[in-house]
Order: sequence, then structure tokens, then C-alpha cells
Amino acid sequence: MKYYVDRKAAAKGDGSQQSPFQTINEAAQVAMPGDEVVVFPGIYREWVDPRNAGTGEQRIVYRSVVPLKAVISGAEPVESWTQFEGDVWKTEIDNAVFTDRNPYTTMVSGDWFMAYFKAHTGEVFLNDKALYEVTELEGVLHPQPSKTSWDPDFSVYTWYTEQDEERDKTVLYANFHGLDPNQEKTEFSARSSCFYPREEGIGYITLSGFAVEKAATQWAPPTAYQEGMVGPHWSKGWIIEDCEISNSKCSGISLGKYLQPENDNKWLKWKYKDGTQTERDCICQAQIEGWTKERIGSHIVRRCHIHDCGQTGIVGHLGGVFSLIEDNHIHHINNRQNLAGAEIGGIKMHAAIDCVFRRNHIHNCTRGLWLDWQAQGTRVTQNFFHDNTLPFDHLMCPEALAARGEDIFIEVSHGPTLVDNNILLSDRSLKLPTQGVAVVHNLIAGAFACVGRGVNNGSLTKISPRYTPYHVPHRTEIAGFMTILHGDMRFYNNLFVQRPVRPFLQKLSEIDFPSEWDDGNALVGTKPYDGYMTFEEWDRQFDGYCGMGSEASDRYYNPLPVWSEGNVYVGGAQPCDLEKGARICRAEEPLEIRAACRDGKWYLDTQLFDLLPEDLFGERIDTEKLGMAFEPEEKYENPDGTPIIFEEDYFGKFRNRISAGPFADLQDGRGEIFG
Repeated sequence: MKYYVDRKAAAKGDGSQQSPFQTINEAAQVAMPGDEVVVFPGIYREWVDPRNAGTGEQRIVYRSVVPLKAVISGAEPVESWTQFEGDVWKTEIDNAVFTDRNPYTTMVSGDWFMAYFKAHTGEVFLNDKALYEVTELEGVLHPQPSKTSWDPDFSVYTWYTEQDEERDKTVLYANFHGLDPNQEKTEFSARSSCFYPREEGIGYITLSGFAVEKAATQWAPPTAYQEGMVGPHWSKGWIIEDCEISNSKCSGISLGKYLQPENDNKWLKWKYKDGTQTERDCICQAQIEGWTKERIGSHIVRRCHIHDCGQTGIVGHLGGVFSLIEDNHIHHINNRQNLAGAEIGGIKMHAAIDCVFRRNHIHNCTRGLWLDWQAQGTRVTQNFFHDNTLPFDHLMCPEALAARGEDIFIEVSHGPTLVDNNILLSDRSLKLPTQGVAVVHNLIAGAFACVGRGVNNGSLTKISPRYTPYHVPHRTEIAGFMTILHGDMRFYNNLFVQRPVRPFLQKLSEIDFPSEWDDGNALVGTKPYDGYMTFEEWDRQFDGYCGMGSEASDRYYNPLPVWSEGNVYVGGAQPCDLEKGARICRAEEPLEIRAACRDGKWYLDTQLFDLLPEDLFGERIDTEKLGMAFEPEEKYENPDGTPIIFEEDYFGKFRNRISAGPFADLQDGRGEIFG
């Protein structure tokens, strides 16, 4: 059955084509498996709360008739502003408009949120752009440019809120710098979500072609209920496709964790257990309460445009397992720098078990893709990353470097995690306080960070290793817990390019870092893995050892071996000492390479492909060659357990001959990289 929705329809329609519903939520209360909800253009200011789930055979589909012209908004228009002083205007909002919680009394908070940042979940918008909140009226009357925002010129458009408790009103002040807000489009965020079921288990829903914007979402750490502007809320089989997701206060799409009242933000509320231990508790509780492949995950997010969210474009813990994230454009996440802490990135996923991230374009985020814990069976392939960093790094001190961006951050996971056929152009390509990662056929123009560190909790005088879980292959069931030993890494057929190091990064690289969380490395290549053992050296530790006896040894706690073959190093990029036959090209000076957009299409601006020899051929890589990740004893294979042969390149083109880097033909790097 089809239900029709038209914002312009008369009230009390029955959802027929002749008498449409006025709101999407009306249709969401009656749609059943196999039904389609067809939505005409308009701005739908509502929280759509689907009541019924579809099935694997009969989904419930919500479709915008005209792509992106049906807008689901968490915001309300401001009906009237009065001039307060100079460029500062004032408005009052009746608190009865807030049906779930008041975003202007609700502070952003949660585990791993930097509490010295004070921000409400609400926002004020001018012509679809979020203004900057300040904590005192003086910051509106005399605003100062932000020193950390990517857009310091606009950062002087500020707002401040206070409560008129006697009249039960929210009061907003905003500086519009000469604009008359009554003649512009001004809005305030009023709802916590836009398309998100309040109940768990509402699965097999498709959301297609909508613009979704401006929700007052809360901080979404892995130890809390992870709300988003859009999301499946602990269910299975959603498809979110061809949507534009923007201007969520915290997270745009949540594939994440359900509410565990006894463990929700427990680290923040009950200080006696470290956050790492409370996260382990959350995982084990979910296991007991039915976190299985049959019930949870297997979502698809594809061809979405996700931008200008405060914390993440996509977030998830536990609930995003077995998902496919493909062909999305994700950019300008956390660019206002009005929120700070861990859990920030274009995509931030915990427990991305058997997830595939492919053909995404992720750029201009303070961090691109962050895979935290349990990146087991995860594959990151054919993606384009660039300009994922903090905007003004010259203002940073070494102690703040833990928040510094990179393209991909893989943290305290046992693998197997596969990173193949990607283009990685940020100053730092991979942050690797982890093990069990295979890096194959990538173009890497940034440094490796945090090799050999970043796996402890940071106690000053006590041993504080982080034990993280690993799982039965291709399942959620926990097989064990272990610390990170480092190593167990594979680097095959990558093309490393050393670019000129910016002066500030060079200065950082010369600092002897006291921090557990970073090392300031700016050198491109596998060089940080100097001193690791080959498999043969590591294996000899166990010759003649029976497993018991009085012989003292570190053999079970030494770093695991590293494999490195077939890589090409250009412009001064350097191999690690265990790599034999490393091919070094043009080592005398760095080589520039950057992403460039021309007429809406992306290219690589570089002389690299003019300088490389044509005979950089190597060995074909496959699942058998990569072996298995040590701790879970799982192969680098597809989610269905079938082997992988790396025959396709970044474009999906067949490799007739095997060359280093992501292109079957090196000269393909001269053309369009992303459309």
C-alpha cells in the first residue's frame, strides 16, 4: 500500500493520493511491512517516529518524490526579533514548543566530552548556517573571532541564551552584524531527532532522498545511548540512501548503542571505574541482552551527503555491525570547534565488525575515519581522504596533539582490519595504536602516528593496559580479551610519498613527546616500525620451548612480527629496517601532492606520475598471502568468509599487472579521482 504526504494538504487527510497526510509521522504510525510512504516537497518540521518495522522480505520505504526537496527539520522558524542593542537582537520562545526536552537548558555532556567546553544542545541558524554560542551576553555584544574555527570570519555571529523562569520562556540574543533577522531566514533547533524511532527493534526501513537537518542531538560516546538526527535505534536492516544530512548539533546518523540505564555515561556519573572498564561492561551487557548478528546491524548508508555536524557525520557502537557505508560525501565535521573530546570524526565507529567502508570521499574533518576497538573483519577500501586535520595547527601545543586529525585512526583493535586501494593525502594518513592491520595498494602521502604507543590508560605510576575484546569470526560473540602487543602489521604494494613538511609539523616531530597518545611523527613511510621482528625472528623465540618451566621470558609479551614488501618510497619517504628490496624513487627532495577541485570534480595536483618509472611491478596479494590476525586467529577475508584477491584497483579496474599504489595503471592518477 502507498501512503501520501503533502505539507500543503488539508488537515485530517487519510493518506490517500486524493487526501494526503500533512505530516510524515502520521504515515509512520500506520505504515506496515511492504508499504511505501511517498512524500511531496516541503519543509516537515517534525520528529518522525516510525511505529512499525518492516521485514527482510517486505521493507517499509519512505521516499521523497523529488530528491532532497522533502526536508525533515529539527528546527522552528523565529517569528519575531526585536532590536536589543546595536547589531544584537532578542527573541523569546515559549517553552511549550519543546516536546521532548528543552535544548536551551540541556547541556552537551557525556563520557569523553571535554567538560570545560560549555554548550547547549540547541543552535541558532542564520540562512542555514549555525551561529556560535557564547556563555555570556558580553560575547554577543562584543564578539571576538574564534582562534580555532575553520571559519573565523563567521565566528563573530554569536548567540547567547537564558531562561525567563517566571514566564517559562527561553530568551535568545544574537549578533547579526548589520543584517535584519526578520528579513532573513532564522531558526532555532527544537527537536532532539528528525527520523528516529523511539522504540528499539524497528528494523528494515528505507529512508530515500530526504534532506534532514538541524536537530538538537546529544553527545554520543560508546558508553551511552547514542542518539542521532537519523538512525535505526538498535535494530536491523535499515537503508539510508541519497539523503543530505546536515547541521546536527552532535551526530548526523547514529547506527549506535541502545540505552543501558545502569551503564549510561557511567564514567561521568560514577567516577570510580575508568571509562575503559565501563565500556567493557557495556559490551558484555549487550552480549547478555541479545547483541547478535541475527538481531542487530547489517545497515546500509549509501550516496549520502553528510556535512556540518558538530561531533560526527556517522557514529556507532555495537549497533553498526555488519554494515555497508559506501559512496558517501562526508566533510566539514567539527569545523566550528565548539565541541571537544574523543568520539569526533567524519565517521566514528566502535565495534565495526565486518563493516565495509568503500568509495567514500571524506575531507575537511578534524578526523576522517576513526575505528575504535573491535575493528574485526573491517575493510576500508577505494576511499578518498584529504585535508583531515585541525585548521590552525600552529596554535596547538604538544599536549593537545591527541585531538589532532588524520585520515584513518585505528585504536586498540586486534584486527583483522584491511585498508586497501585508498588515497590518503592528509598530513597524517594513519594513526596506529593497534595491531592486526593490513595496508595494501594505497597511495599514502601522510605520516604514521602513534606507532608503539597509545594503548594504555595513562596512569602516571601504575600499569594501565587497555584490554579490548575480540570475537568469534564473523559473529558478535566475544571470544576473549587481550591487551595490544603492537605489531602484527602488513604493508604490501603501497606507494608512499613524502611531501614538504610544514614548519610547525617539523617542529612537532623534533619534540620528545611525553604523551602516551601521540609521537609527532611527520616522516612518511613504514620507518616507525624499525626494530620490529620479522616472522622468522619472532618464531625463533618459541624453538624448543614447551610452554612451562622456570625459564623466564618476555616471548608472550614482545611486539608481534611485521611484514613489509613491494612498497615504493618517493620524495624521501623511508622504509622500515626489516623491509628487503624496498624500491626508493627520487629520494633527494620531497614531492608535493594535493587534492584539487575543478568544476565539481576532484583531481590530484602532483608531478608524481611524471616521475615514477614504468616498471614498478610486484606480487599479487590475496587472503592467503596476508595470513591471519594473531589474536582472533581470523583471516583477512570477506564478511562471508570467502577469500579476497586484490585484482581491482581504486576505480574498480582490473589489474593486468601488479603495480604499487591504488591504480591498475599508474597514469590513471592523472585523471578524475572523484566526481
